[in-house]
Amino acid sequence: MTMPNWLVQRAFLTPDRTALTFQEQRWTFAQLLKETHQMVNKLHTAGLKEGDACGLLASNRPETVFAIFALQQLGVAAVMLNSRLTSEEIKWQLEDAGAYYFLYDESAAQKARTVSGVRSSSMSELHETAGADIKEEYFPEGTCSIMYTSGTTGRPKGVIQTYANHYASATASAFNLGLHHDDAWLCAVPVFHISGYSILMKSVLYGMEVHLVEKFDAERVNQALKSGDVTMISVVTAMLSTMLHALDGSYHPRLRSVLLGGGPAPVSMLEACKEKGIPVFQTYGMTETCSQIVTLAPEDALRKIGSAGKPLFPCAVKIEGEEEGEILVSGPNVTKGYLNRLDANKAAFDGKWFRTGDIGRLDEEGFLYVLDRRSDLIISGGENIYPAEIESVLTSHPSIREAGVVGVPDSRWGRVPAAFYVSEADLSSEELSRFCQEKLARFKVPVHFIKMDVLPRNASSKLLRRKLADRWENRNEY
Repeated sequence: MTMPNWLVQRAFLTPDRTALTFQEQRWTFAQLLKETHQMVNKLHTAGLKEGDACGLLASNRPETVFAIFALQQLGVAAVMLNSRLTSEEIKWQLEDAGAYYFLYDESAAQKARTVSGVRSSSMSELHETAGADIKEEYFPEGTCSIMYTSGTTGRPKGVIQTYANHYASATASAFNLGLHHDDAWLCAVPVFHISGYSILMKSVLYGMEVHLVEKFDAERVNQALKSGDVTMISVVTAMLSTMLHALDGSYHPRLRSVLLGGGPAPVSMLEACKEKGIPVFQTYGMTETCSQIVTLAPEDALRKIGSAGKPLFPCAVKIEGEEEGEILVSGPNVTKGYLNRLDANKAAFDGKWFRTGDIGRLDEEGFLYVLDRRSDLIISGGENIYPAEIESVLTSHPSIREAGVVGVPDSRWGRVPAAFYVSEADLSSEELSRFCQEKLARFKVPVHFIKMDVLPRNASSKLLRRKLADRWENRNEY
């Protein structure tokens, strides 16, 4: 079975509907298709053909969107490159993916030109000559995109994302959140990340407008949500925290969904959103599931605060163990495997189930509560401690903006929690310890408190706990 070319079909169905806005610019789906075809011809002139893989190192700009869709028209797998990678990391990922060519925009030009051994071109320097044939149909199991995991354990792994995966992800989300003919999704997350890329896929499948933001800025995003121009937005905890801190007034009632991913969220933040009438839906997903796989349904958002929800239709989730344990998922949006990593595939797949590496629990109604990453678990004196639980307590303190917790060596207990936090106030360790003791079992209370100007995060705003661990090991240098 095949499916029609998504963008061509969408431009045929709703040619005059707005597809993309960026700053003061606007493109209909017909115009998006025209821009994409021009990019297709340029890429064809550069030598790209069906079955190839092409790297893309670019920011959230219209040209990046055109390039993403152009690669699909040619049947070329897009290797989405994180803008924070070093030139050596970029080279390694391109070679691992078998990509002999990569595109970049002006924001990445300086870095791109230091990547040796791989052909590259700035998108602004591409030339259009002969026309290219575009794919009339997509094979569902064909590779659409490849995204590399963050590499928290060894070398990053290339996640294979098929057209079927992206299609299943988009339809599962629609089954849960519904579709409105006037929906507009604000994309302030990187399109090289699955959270941003999936919004573009939803756009052509739904016929939905995307408001593209080049770089997250809380003031600008808040203004957009106040204006009534958008109905949906995807954020992670750090983004939402900054938005709440900068928010003066309330958002427009047209805003119907704030999808909150990127790990467990502090309950205090969710309660603050509830008080302000902000429609936050916690969600759980990863690169390997092409974005969401578990999301709270709108009617459960308030009574199940803190839960990531139930699996999207037709996906499934289970916990390995009786109560708390590793989260296993299955569904048509789950990757078929990692590129060139037989060992990782054997470890990750158990029949139809995919091992996420995350720890969670299911309540009596089947709602998932994500506790933490398995690799972040702190075992102290035989007790399991989840950093996210402590972070949730710390960020409920009125003077703490952000918090991150890691396990550090201890001669008595093996490992104990150390808390890193951002605050404009002068807080003593004794004060913070007393605050935590009121809300946590004593063995969970951090032994060390370290104030920082900013917490280390990746391009998707996820906390980099390994950087905090490095900071602890090198603390005498600061």
